Amino acid sequence: MTAEDPASSSSAMSNNPAPSVPEGVSGAHNEAALVSLMERTGYGMVQENGQRKYGPPPGWESASPPRGCEIFVGKIPRDVYEDELVPVFESAGQIYEMRLMMDFDGKNRGYAFVMYTQKHQAKRAVRELNNYEVRPGRLLGVCCSVDNCRLFIGGIPKTKKREEILEEVSKVTEGVLDVIVYASAADKMKNRGFAFVEYESHRAAAMARRKLMPGRIQLWGHQIAVDWAEPEIDVDEDVMETVKILYVRNLMMETSEDTLRQVFGQWNQGCVERVKKIRDYAFVHFSSRDDAVVAMDHLNGTEVEGSCIEVTLAKPVDKEQYTRYQKASKGGATAAAAVAAPEPVQQNYVYQCDPYTLTYYGYPYNTLIGPNRDYFIKVMIPIKHPRSNKEMVPIIFPQRGFFF
Repeated sequence: MTAEDPASSSSAMSNNPAPSVPEGVSGAHNEAALVSLMERTGYGMVQENGQRKYGPPPGWESASPPRGCEIFVGKIPRDVYEDELVPVFESAGQIYEMRLMMDFDGKNRGYAFVMYTQKHQAKRAVRELNNYEVRPGRLLGVCCSVDNCRLFIGGIPKTKKREEILEEVSKVTEGVLDVIVYASAADKMKNRGFAFVEYESHRAAAMARRKLMPGRIQLWGHQIAVDWAEPEIDVDEDVMETVKILYVRNLMMETSEDTLRQVFGQWNQGCVERVKKIRDYAFVHFSSRDDAVVAMDHLNGTEVEGSCIEVTLAKPVDKEQYTRYQKASKGGATAAAAVAAPEPVQQNYVYQCDPYTLTYYGYPYNTLIGPNRDYFIKVMIPIKHPRSNKEMVPIIFPQRGFFF
């Protein structure tokens, strides 16, 4: 046997260098702690576009988790990083990815997004980790994140059909999945002058919004208005199982509440407790959920007095939750302020679908921004609260449509 050649040993070492520290971690205030975290979990970490991404899990080969798996984390002290945050949030379930927003000085910007591998883990994190004391006297704010993939486009010629709008929007933007168009209340052969466009991802929607901003592109020679559509809130399945109110859309203006009572109650006489119709929308209250489901299954997509109606279960949303969720959808500092709101002591539901629903239940829908507000007008229409039976006046009422 011969002694090992030092030169060959040195060459062997150079061929197997120590793992490099990722960009964004190298030179960080707490580089050693971040490297230790990656070694413990096997997750990678990279910084790009003003955010540091931790994840996905090692060996993950499936598609990204579905919508509803991400939460927003606000009020993060600016010197708290992944080495402290990950142990907190992995207590609620397996983290798919954490995105910590970063400043140029190396400190965080006070908020992050955590995506779990399953929806129930995200719900658990919101339930258990909101107001978590991450430092003495410093409480985190945690709420559901809004992955909005839907745009509002106004200024569309009212004679255009859904297929025409889909074709035209697909020519100028990428990733279009669907176009949602609603018929005019007065003339079912015309649309309401706007549409909602669903994209395959939030990124695709954001790119389309940037491209369609006023002054850049016209559709059919018309100037258009573009903004984010109001995102739809996920309602807990257990809560939805208790709903016995139907939301009916696309009715004829002249269709009466008595007609709806007869149509929806034909399978069980007396099962309809009351009907509230507003323009071409209505809410049908049943004495039991089974009766509501039977009526929905039979009537959705059918014609009532010449108009094809859409029938769905009304979606109950806690007022406090809706307010926080709507603010969180605007992102950043607004979301951080939203999560600071205290949890309601008592459940107080509105039925979420559109401003008609909110005003019907006495909730002032006054959060519209951007070009969307041009499609709404203030009117004074007295309505009665479903529980107290007191007359109330909605603050904002839609003229030509609604948001999800």
